[in-house]
Amino acid sequence: AYRPSTCFAQNTKIQPTRIKSQAQHPAMAACAYITRAPFRSLSSRPGKGSATSFSSRNCTHRRKYYTQQCPGSKFSINAVFAKSDNDVPPSGLNGKALEFPSKDDFPTRALVLASIPAECFQKETIRSLFFAALSTGMTIGCGILAYLYIPLKLTFWPAWLAYALVTGTVATGCWVIAHECGHNAFSDNRLTQDTIGYALHSLLLVPYFSWQRSHAVHHSRTNHLTEGETHVPYVKGDTKGTVNLSLYKTIGEGPFAAVQLVAHLIFGWPAYLLTGATGGSARGITNHFIPNVNTGPVELFPGSWKNKVWISDIGVIAVVAGLTCWAHNAGLLTVAALYFGPYIFVNVWLVLYTWLQHTDTDVPHLASTEWSYIKGAFLTVDRPYGPIFDFLHHRIGSTHVAHHIECAIPHYKAVAATNALKERYSDLYLFDPTPILSALWRVASKCVAVEQRGQGKDTMWTFTTA
Repeated sequence: AYRPSTCFAQNTKIQPTRIKSQAQHPAMAACAYITRAPFRSLSSRPGKGSATSFSSRNCTHRRKYYTQQCPGSKFSINAVFAKSDNDVPPSGLNGKALEFPSKDDFPTRALVLASIPAECFQKETIRSLFFAALSTGMTIGCGILAYLYIPLKLTFWPAWLAYALVTGTVATGCWVIAHECGHNAFSDNRLTQDTIGYALHSLLLVPYFSWQRSHAVHHSRTNHLTEGETHVPYVKGDTKGTVNLSLYKTIGEGPFAAVQLVAHLIFGWPAYLLTGATGGSARGITNHFIPNVNTGPVELFPGSWKNKVWISDIGVIAVVAGLTCWAHNAGLLTVAALYFGPYIFVNVWLVLYTWLQHTDTDVPHLASTEWSYIKGAFLTVDRPYGPIFDFLHHRIGSTHVAHHIECAIPHYKAVAATNALKERYSDLYLFDPTPILSALWRVASKCVAVEQRGQGKDTMWTFTTA
């Protein structure tokens, strides 16, 4: 039986075979579990176009040619303007995301899910446990080797820095496994799934259920201008957007990018947990440890989720207590070197992945009038992390589009799901071949604030530095 992800109703069990209507697929029960509202009460409903209404058009030219060579196209001159008027260089996508049709011309989510092989939705508990044990074992092994062979002396700081980088990179695999548990992609056994996820996330000082809820909201509002939950851009004309643009013009592009990298990669994750930094304006300031902190009109932790936040706190407090006892007996320097060094790099990887999955110079954000779940999901970007990082991080960065289409697909089935999406929806699937460090610098230096471009159905918010 198929159990939907935490983004959707949890108790429906339907085989994901031939889908005749949107309501028959469990994912279409949509967000009642997370948002206390049915899917069609999202800011805007899914597109009503068929799968062929977009992909089978005779016109396959880039949008900049539509008005010249394809006068019958549904794309308007406003959309062309949205692309040509941008003052930042395009990414490796070459403006592909700016060419997306309006939400009404998008395929429905049910049709997109139907294009993915049924076996991709099947979770294998033993296989999931193997990957959890693999990432955990490699992380512990790195710690043991460092403890045995690297002297705890200041002169060996380069070795400890290398240890922190390597072990933090390996331990990110544990984070990804816990992330999979939070998405109901680990096992059909809920107790096993939540036990593994709770333990791994607590060991990384992440409140498991709190993050499960906020991350599900992120999935349910991907690239929404006001209701998105992570890496929502500042808007030109608003206070934060004005400050960001002023800083950019005052100190210059290079220093601005450096500030952005430090702010996001080093301080971004704790700032998000404690204040909801980079979240949308709909929820305002939030706190993943104290559920009643919520300055926006929309609650991040409604109803019974507040109790789950407190339950999450218990795990984090227990780990903090354990670290305190360890520091008391072995010394603070030992704990800092063996635990907190890798911990910082885990956070760096986490923010890097999320930032690059949903942000680039030509990846737009949308307001409620033009946003839909499936359009937001297809605005996710896959990138080339290479075989080593794909192995260590369970392909979280190279198969993320499929993950946003349906987050209950296990990571070891995500390649097959991605291939199906690339084949069926090649005009919608986004892959940027830019090397990761180059892409990171471009995003940090060019993605300053967004402003409105286009009109009507072509309205979007894209980045500007002016």
